[in-house]
Amino acid sequence: MAWLLVVVAGLFETGFAVCLKLSHGFTRLWPTVAFCIFALGSFGLLTLSLKKLDVGPAYAVWTGIGAAGTAIYGMAFLGDLVSSLKLASISLVIVGVIGLQISGSSH
Repeated sequence: MAWLLVVVAGLFETGFAVCLKLSHGFTRLWPTVAFCIFALGSFGLLTLSLKKLDVGPAYAVWTGIGAAGTAIYGMAFLGDLVSSLKLASISLVIVGVIGLQISGSSH
């Protein structure tokens, strides 16, 4: 259950990063409101998950999902540049997160 919270928190992290971009420096109301909701949800779920998980692997999964998810969303929907190097780098982030997870989390 704790890992599910981390995954959802990571998806919320993607949401708050995208909304931060869409808020244009907190000058647009609804993206700013969405940013606040996603940020509180993300940090709240991560905090709950850390009651049962080691901080290193949980934080790596959270940030990995957020970073990869935000980059993918940006390329798919916001017109960010798509390149082979960017896709390979996202893949390395994902592989690194998986490696940390399977390398010895005690829970």
